[in-house]
Amino acid sequence: MSIPGFVIFNFMIYAIINAFTPGPGNFLALNTVTNYGLKRGKPLFFGIFAGYYFVQTSCCVFVYALGSLLPQFLAVMKYIGAAYILWLAIHIAISKPGKAGDEKSASFWKGFALQFVNVKIYLFGITALTGFITDYSRAFPVLFLFEMIIATVGTIATATWIGLGMMIQKFYEKHFRIINIIMALTLLECIYSMLVS
Repeated sequence: MSIPGFVIFNFMIYAIINAFTPGPGNFLALNTVTNYGLKRGKPLFFGIFAGYYFVQTSCCVFVYALGSLLPQFLAVMKYIGAAYILWLAIHIAISKPGKAGDEKSASFWKGFALQFVNVKIYLFGITALTGFITDYSRAFPVLFLFEMIIATVGTIATATWIGLGMMIQKFYEKHFRIINIIMALTLLECIYSMLVS
């Protein structure tokens, strides 16, 4: 069974919005590059990237196992995912820019460990699969492919925050309300697509 183009499109929209919004990894990367510079911050950045791929692989295994052992529960996960995306949309719409605290070190393991406590990316990986993909395929290679897409989009997002440094932070702080509302409305469209597909 092939996955319709509009489903893949909405999956990508969800992945991009979720990855590029301010979160623990993006704030830590931004704060590190502004405090330590690119060269000294590299170990931490690589830790964030590696952690992202590791967590998304774990999400893939979880969804695959769930689909194999309790396939009827995947339908329930779709609605849990929709509720999470709705919460995320509301949270994004009403949120204000935050400040990252001063970091004392820029190690690989600090960046890697951050991803294990970053609930956002666990929910991101699981809801993306159960909301958009598992209705069309539960094959492990397909699930793994889409989780690697998520991890790659997340890595690109964090690298963008690193590369543009303070420019992103200043632009976002100046225009955060309209940016947040646009992202929230786009997520609402993703929920609609997810539930009617």
